[in-house]
Amino acid sequence: MPALYPCTVTHHRTSPRRYALRHRTYLWCVDPDRPPRLPRPLRPLARFDARDHFGGRSPTIRAGLERYLTAEGVDLAGGPVTMLTQARVFGYVFNPLTLYWCHDPSGALVCVVAEVHNTYGERHCYLLRPSGSQLGPVEKEFHVSPFFPVDGEYRMRLPEPGDRLDLTIRLIRSGKPVFAAKVRGERRPATASVLLPLAVRRPWSTAVVSLAIRVHGIRLYLRGLPVRPRPIHRPQEGVE
Repeated sequence: MPALYPCTVTHHRTSPRRYALRHRTYLWCVDPDRPPRLPRPLRPLARFDARDHFGGRSPTIRAGLERYLTAEGVDLAGGPVTMLTQARVFGYVFNPLTLYWCHDPSGALVCVVAEVHNTYGERHCYLLRPSGSQLGPVEKEFHVSPFFPVDGEYRMRLPEPGDRLDLTIRLIRSGKPVFAAKVRGERRPATASVLLPLAVRRPWSTAVVSLAIRVHGIRLYLRGLPVRPRPIHRPQEGVE
């Protein structure tokens, strides 16, 4: 069943200058094979569109995911997928991070795909494979913050959403943590009675997220953080 997660997103930067931010929003947890279809009056508040994921060239979100996984040598054999994302609100969406927990037909976790978007309109996917009870680290390969170069590695703690949402992503450079993002929230049923109050309290939530990222970037720039040159982004096979 689809669910909503009212949540708090926090960022903590420790290098080259300390800075923290806190933002409230809400996320959708859905089955990409069967994204929720809301009553007509509520559809402007949540739309799940294949063009917003994996290059936007596949007919469905699941098809785009499968295309990416095939390029990475992963076959789910039709197993279920759980997707955590922002939906389009009034025709606009910005998804800093969409997560896909990918299972085999028995329900065992095969991998997690972290699909990242930056404010330059680019996207990149990281494939994380289970290593015991943890997900293996991945090298940073994508320009996100203009104040960090493309180096280091991500260490992600991404338990599949249940009653609570509890995600942590850390960037490690030269063996030291320099940035951490956390998402904390509680599960709510994806009903009109839950969605409407959230939409009123967080109006046009996707646009607000995009604007907040830019505002905090300006603040960091005014505090003297140097802007790193943005490298040429080479789209991944099967993504764009």
